[in-house]
Amino acid sequence: MIFLDHAATTPVRREALEAMWPFLTGSFGNPSSHHGLGDEASRALESARAEVAAVVGCRPGDVVFTSGGTEADNLAIKGIALANPRGRHVVVSPIEHEAVLESADHLARVHGFTVDEVEVDAGGLVHPEALARVIRPDTALVSVQLANNEIGTVQPVAELAELAHAAGARFHTDAVQAAGWLPLSLDGLGVDALSLAGHKVGAPKGTGALVVRGRIPLEPVVHGGGQERGRRSGTENVAGAVAFATALRLAEEERADAATRVRALANPLVARIAAEVPEAVLTGDPVHRLPGTVSYVFPGTSGEAVLLELERDGVICSSGSACAAGSDEPSHVLTAIGLPAELAQTAVRFTLGAETSEHDVADAAAAVARAVSVVRAIVKP
Repeated sequence: MIFLDHAATTPVRREALEAMWPFLTGSFGNPSSHHGLGDEASRALESARAEVAAVVGCRPGDVVFTSGGTEADNLAIKGIALANPRGRHVVVSPIEHEAVLESADHLARVHGFTVDEVEVDAGGLVHPEALARVIRPDTALVSVQLANNEIGTVQPVAELAELAHAAGARFHTDAVQAAGWLPLSLDGLGVDALSLAGHKVGAPKGTGALVVRGRIPLEPVVHGGGQERGRRSGTENVAGAVAFATALRLAEEERADAATRVRALANPLVARIAAEVPEAVLTGDPVHRLPGTVSYVFPGTSGEAVLLELERDGVICSSGSACAAGSDEPSHVLTAIGLPAELAQTAVRFTLGAETSEHDVADAAAAVARAVSVVRAIVKP
């Protein structure tokens, strides 16, 4: 099997499993309990919090552990907007993950907010001048992801955040896909809040965090026991937090070398598909993109049919976001960058990871050419 769907999820690292195992067995205490087992769990939780903080460059108290990127995005969008007395206007990009878009929609439907989408160009980039056109005096929050989960476009987040702050608005970035590939420094990015998911960096699913600067008021969306300094109630997943922190730390330590190696594999894949598959169109920005994301549309095919053919050849990839798999609707990301709905439904996304080899890339490129040829022959009128 050639696994080229790392944007959907990644294999769990052995180090993460080993780090979490004691807290699934002997050290199983509740971190809120005032006895030995509870104290042991609490120390492990705070150690994990400090590890995440070290990667992001923030105070440990700024880290809120969540069940993953979706919850982190929900907490950021709803929590920051509802706690900000500045106004009831939110700005998002149209290519955000559904967790951001639907959270913004919730604010509009339930709380009377106005939501504007900032324009993106044909590569999916948000330009500062486009953001300047939609920010208003009552803008409470701007949310633009650091890297897109379908086409891999990397946004100029530092410039966008500076612009938002100059206008008095808070800025959140969904960095779920960027972790392990791009720097995550809170100060370097200039953001107020940043979302992360464990299963994108080799931790188990159901782990993640929202990093939010301590001075930023945050209205909780989960109420109860007041854990996580009152920002996210519920008994903490100590084992998951430990695994997530371990995997994130290792991903950051390996980031520069991993990005260089994966980019050197992705570039030949792009070139071979372009050369061997007539009319194939690379989507996303050709320069400002994640090193291991290769997303194409193949006119005259069905993306789902191409995926089935590729799987028969042992190549595992996707047609876009795993969260939207099974939907009959074209990708909102691809239509936002100007692709017709019919063409958007021919998309196939290849995302490389740490274990991807040159042999995998060569075999995958050949399989793509075969799969597209087979599907075009079937659907040809």
